[in-house]
Amino acid sequence: MSMRKATHAGSWYANSARDLQSQLDFWLLSAEKCHNPARAIIAPHAGYTYCGACSAYAYRQVDPTNIKNIFILGPSHHVRLSGCALTGAAKYKTPFYDLITDRKVCDDLYGTGAFEWMSLQTDEDEHSIEMHLPYIAKVMENHKNQFTIIPVLVGSLSTDKEAEYGKIFSSYLANPENLFVISSDFCHWGQRFRYTYYDKSSGEIYKSIEKLDRMGMDLIEQMSPNGFSDYLKKYGNTICGRHPIGVLLNAIQVLDKTGNGHRMRLKFLKYAQSSQCSSMADSSVSYAAGAFSFE
Repeated sequence: MSMRKATHAGSWYANSARDLQSQLDFWLLSAEKCHNPARAIIAPHAGYTYCGACSAYAYRQVDPTNIKNIFILGPSHHVRLSGCALTGAAKYKTPFYDLITDRKVCDDLYGTGAFEWMSLQTDEDEHSIEMHLPYIAKVMENHKNQFTIIPVLVGSLSTDKEAEYGKIFSSYLANPENLFVISSDFCHWGQRFRYTYYDKSSGEIYKSIEKLDRMGMDLIEQMSPNGFSDYLKKYGNTICGRHPIGVLLNAIQVLDKTGNGHRMRLKFLKYAQSSQCSSMADSSVSYAAGAFSFE
């Protein structure tokens, strides 16, 4: 078994453990802890300069005390996948310490017949998973020998496939010893992203973008996979983690239908944009941090 290297360290986030520790400490202390212990979080995967402060609002809701397994669902940016792929690496390197993958859970998931293995090259090229590793290492630092990770690369899933994977993951989501990290940025706006939706009645372009994102966030908070899917079809919002989000929403729906005896809540806690677009020549990426919990 191989180790996955931190290939984006030093460019997307600080390579120095001391500098990174200082950054994450500051962002986490600045974020309010206002949610029940999260069973799942939604957080962005851009460079920390842009989204590190936003991500902190999601990770602040994590209680590391009883967490044994952390599932990381990230969208595929570089390879075409019609399903989901599992890591073959035994551990992942971070500037803090190595994160150990749970080979048994990976093998169990592979045994369902719904997953494939990703190559080490694909694994190392993909930033949607890697950008969460330092934050995970940080929030779990006092329990670093007591948990494992299960990285999952999510492809361009049909709604039926999202439902299929949601059903598979629902039993894991029901377990309070598991945490799900859903990796997603929100609207990628501008000509370089080939997406320039603009509702002029909203005012400036950046306000139109925020209104569009918040429509999607509201539907995610309603935990409605069909509503979120219909919204994406109508507006085409370039939410890169739409399929990991869709899988989460379907897993929640399964738990809701089976009557788990708990009231469930999904709430967004922070929203940000990389820049404020005011002309059609501008571009930006949006970020949102959310948490799902049982009440």
